[in-house]
Amino acid sequence: MNINEICDKLRAGSDTLALQTAAQKNIALSAVISSIEKMRPDILAANAEDVAAARAKGMSESLVERLALDDKKINSIIESIKIIISQTDPIGEETAGWKTPGGMTIRQVRVPLGVVAIIYESRPNVTADAFALAYKSGNAILLRGSSSALKSNKAIVSAIKAGLESKEAQGFGVASAIELAPCESHDEVQEILTAVGKVDVALPRGGAKLINMVVDTAKVPVIQTGAGVCHLYVDESANLEMAENIAWNAKTQRPGACNAIECILVNEKVAEEFLPRLAKRFENKVQIRCDQKTFDILSHCSPLPTNCTLAQESDFGFEFLDMICAVKIVADVNEAISYINTHNTKHSECIVTENRANSRLFQAKVDAACVYVNSSTRFTDGGEFGFGAELGISTQKLHARGPMGIKALTTTKYLIDGDGQIR
Repeated sequence: MNINEICDKLRAGSDTLALQTAAQKNIALSAVISSIEKMRPDILAANAEDVAAARAKGMSESLVERLALDDKKINSIIESIKIIISQTDPIGEETAGWKTPGGMTIRQVRVPLGVVAIIYESRPNVTADAFALAYKSGNAILLRGSSSALKSNKAIVSAIKAGLESKEAQGFGVASAIELAPCESHDEVQEILTAVGKVDVALPRGGAKLINMVVDTAKVPVIQTGAGVCHLYVDESANLEMAENIAWNAKTQRPGACNAIECILVNEKVAEEFLPRLAKRFENKVQIRCDQKTFDILSHCSPLPTNCTLAQESDFGFEFLDMICAVKIVADVNEAISYINTHNTKHSECIVTENRANSRLFQAKVDAACVYVNSSTRFTDGGEFGFGAELGISTQKLHARGPMGIKALTTTKYLIDGDGQIR
């Protein structure tokens, strides 16, 4: 991979995009939708090859589910781009403005970040989502997916470029604003992360291993995203039926997603009532790894749950990405908060409670991008937040936090107008 050549093309693309109007970018994105629809059979055929190869190599079914595309997921990609088209273009938005005593006018306005690189695993829908968000916000994007999704990603990028170059784009399509790394060697990631002056920001999207590698290696700015050790705390005042339903949804709907819960904390005052019903709900579906107090309660159930084992210390604070969940009993909301802040990845946390004071304390003190009261952590998603799509879930505090939509791909600059002032 010639990183300099690729980045030079992307820089030219970003410079062109930065001057385009919202209407021009929307026309190009609409052309991309038509192209994806036209090339749907090719995309699905390429994805089928990737899925078959992944299964042959022994990839777990929860991860295969992230890799696989079908008509429903293609429809979702198209719908996401439509929502992005409908959103207000942030570029040029004046976020602040004032006049100095000396007569100068100062305006703070939104501008694109420039050349954005995303390094991600498995999910080929990220290819389309990341492109659309970057394009609408005036950024060029370098995509470096995983080898397991290479054929799918190539087919999607081919459809995107065809759309941008089509007559329907009316000459507004900027095909140089998207490039896919060839995924021939792990050295490509190193090249991207050390391309100072070429890549303006890099985003990792995947598991903890990938994210840590990017953070440790990068010389370009990084927005840390992804790994989700998410918790559900069942308070002493919780509606236990609600807690059971939220636990089921947050763990089992998509266990391989970063917003799935990995640990359930249960207040000791409701543990003897809640834990047996949780074990029954999870029976034959989710393995429960229990702390000693939890195990003692469940071992006295009749019939004895077959899906419960004693946890290892390493099970707490671990992202299983599978049908496995750690469970621990805590004394109160304060212990739950302390435990979460020690073991989480600052992603998404939830309390189920009917106590307003406890809910507000939990939201105020838990350190995470998204803190829920009485609803599933599975809602931490750009689409669910109304962004159409997301570039990732930022788990850091600087620049962006939580699901990253269009505005998260912008920065600001100051425009100062004067009439001859000197200092």
